[in-house]
Amino acid sequence: MADVRVAVFGASGYSGEELLRILVKHSRVEIRAITSRQYAGQAVASVFPRFAETGLQFVFPDVDAIAPGLDIAFLSLPHGLASEYARPLLDKGVKVVDISADFRLRDPSVYERYYKGSHPAPELLPEAVYGLPEIYRDQLRQARLVACAGCYPTSIIIPLAPLLAADLIETEGIVACSMSGVSGAGRKVDLPYIFPECNESVRPYGVSGHRHLPEIEQELTAAAGERVVRMNFIPHLAPMSRGIHSTVIARAKAGPGEGPFVDVWRQCYGDEPFIRILPPGELADTKHVAYSNMAEVGIRCDPHTGNVVISSAIDNLTKCASGQAVQCMNVLCGLPETAALDILG
Repeated sequence: MADVRVAVFGASGYSGEELLRILVKHSRVEIRAITSRQYAGQAVASVFPRFAETGLQFVFPDVDAIAPGLDIAFLSLPHGLASEYARPLLDKGVKVVDISADFRLRDPSVYERYYKGSHPAPELLPEAVYGLPEIYRDQLRQARLVACAGCYPTSIIIPLAPLLAADLIETEGIVACSMSGVSGAGRKVDLPYIFPECNESVRPYGVSGHRHLPEIEQELTAAAGERVVRMNFIPHLAPMSRGIHSTVIARAKAGPGEGPFVDVWRQCYGDEPFIRILPPGELADTKHVAYSNMAEVGIRCDPHTGNVVISSAIDNLTKCASGQAVQCMNVLCGLPETAALDILG
């Protein structure tokens, strides 16, 4: 019998589909329910034919009906809506792993500023654990509510946090230029995201006040020992289905060469199963991490400017969404952290 009984709320979106891809292969998990308002009552094969053999069927997201006997609920829902399910699930003793942005920011006033509305459940923020296992593993073991890290933030925090903690880079003047595949926008058919509009096109968006900026600054400030980090974050939409690449420029404090930076990464992440540290001077590529839970990081020093150029690649649907959510669940439930996630890119 499976150790962990789970439900996926919002299973018909891209992150929900990715969760199913991983969970159906997890030998220690039993999928009790997958929800969708739109497809309730329909077989999963009607939306995702590749899961036909699972026999799963979408159900209406009724917490009272689904919660009994459940251990973990994954919330793959829009921000604002996730909180409506998190509260009653927690009240019924179900642990929650939330892929939305509802519980990532610790300050509700910051949430209100960037998400244009009052926080729907501020009383839950103090107990939410940020879902980045490589940094918050110990806290995750005791968590009741997990706020999975965002996609862009994952690609930026993983390489920068150890360098800031080791005081190898300045906290001022950091610039992160990131590119995301179109699936990062969710399963929608808005004009900017249809194939003819995205193909043969790369364009920036949200260059000032993007919703992920305060999340990135919050975590990097914590890594820097509360020395405040203020940075420029410039996201781009790229003509690919999935993947994120972030190029980060920072002022170096260390001596010349990539060695000190790579050494710190190795000290911090050397035993991490899902972080690939490239040799000095090599840079990351989204092709190397597609469909995997791996984050690839590399660095090159620029003696002309005294800056370092950091390169980071992840799969936006896996490492910074559904794969990361399963990784958090594995930690939370005392399962092998790599369970169902040992997938090569």
